[in-house]
Amino acid sequence: MAPTRRTSRDIRSESRLDVLHALLAAGETTRNELARTTGLSTATVATVVSDLLSGGIVTEARVASGRVGRPTTLLRLNQDRGRIVGVDVAETYIRAVVFDAALDETASAEIAADERHDETEEVVDGIARAVDAALAQAGTPRGEVLGVGISLPGSMQRWGGAAPVMPNAAWRHVDRLRERLDLPIVIDNPLKAIATAELWFGEGRRHSSTITVNLGTGVGAGIILNGAILRGATNFAGEWGHSLLALDGRACRCGRNGCVEAYVGALGIQQTLGAIAPGHPLAAVPLQRDFIDALAAALEPPEPDPAVTETIRLTARYLGAALADLVAIVNPETITLTGWTVWALGDHLVPAVRRSVVEEAPGDAAADLEVQVSTVRGNSVATGIATIALERFLSDVGLVTTRVPTAL
Repeated sequence: MAPTRRTSRDIRSESRLDVLHALLAAGETTRNELARTTGLSTATVATVVSDLLSGGIVTEARVASGRVGRPTTLLRLNQDRGRIVGVDVAETYIRAVVFDAALDETASAEIAADERHDETEEVVDGIARAVDAALAQAGTPRGEVLGVGISLPGSMQRWGGAAPVMPNAAWRHVDRLRERLDLPIVIDNPLKAIATAELWFGEGRRHSSTITVNLGTGVGAGIILNGAILRGATNFAGEWGHSLLALDGRACRCGRNGCVEAYVGALGIQQTLGAIAPGHPLAAVPLQRDFIDALAAALEPPEPDPAVTETIRLTARYLGAALADLVAIVNPETITLTGWTVWALGDHLVPAVRRSVVEEAPGDAAADLEVQVSTVRGNSVATGIATIALERFLSDVGLVTTRVPTAL
């Protein structure tokens, strides 16, 4: 099939997104500075800004007086345009975050989820309760909500039939979710959400090719290539956690053996500890986030637990080797790590992972590679899915025609 030709409307849409990116990064800035930052002509920036002002997306913040010449009008995103909600649905929790239209967080609420159950009604009800609680916390009437972005893990079937993750059932009942919330919704998976957050708020601002890796119950990679999020033919790109790390290795939730997730997901890390020290009390902690938090505590001085220290060393080696495969295939400029495992263990894990990637990557592929904890503030999944919801709103009002997510 021949590639689709970009129209002048598409080019203007791209320019609007470029200006929005620059405004988010700057907070407040001028038209001339936007032209310099984006590389667009001053005439194009003037037209784009006029469009965004007319749509209420951008507002003139104030007038700044310079030492030379006329005063300059500063622009910023219009925080009062409405509210966006981002919902991170994980196996162990459901977190809803309310953002203003400049994507600054205003309130949040979290509902505990039972990782051992996958009933659709529980997931749908949990999402609705989290959204209601976050809106109440923000004091936001539902009529001010421009859209709700919901990140659902899953949409992937087991090699053999059953779904591998708890909230997957909600993918099959989007109509029920839409009816329950009675708000405009967009649904995508967490890998596209973290990639979007990295593109708008993190290393994607400085680098055109970035991989951001989410570590928690599940493991996956959001991939940005040449400034665009890699989705693949069926939105499946990034399920790196289900690529092969060890032939005939550990059983994975997906039904295969030897997947990356089986070694660096929370359950895999717990299994590593159990293999190193059979009978270790932390190997029997029933809930995953409790286990990871306890693992982090056991690494603290004055006497770090030697079995836990060895667990982190092996986990870093597994993760580094798996990331080296991504480096060989994608050749990114930087890799960022995020997720609740990283937030708890990052100081102990990241330096060793960086060394492992450099050792395992072919040739000099990783010689200049940056490996770090993501700088995206707050919950990157909620931030990213809220950004996708904002993009969808911009599409609905006719300001964006390209780079709009294909999710529901």
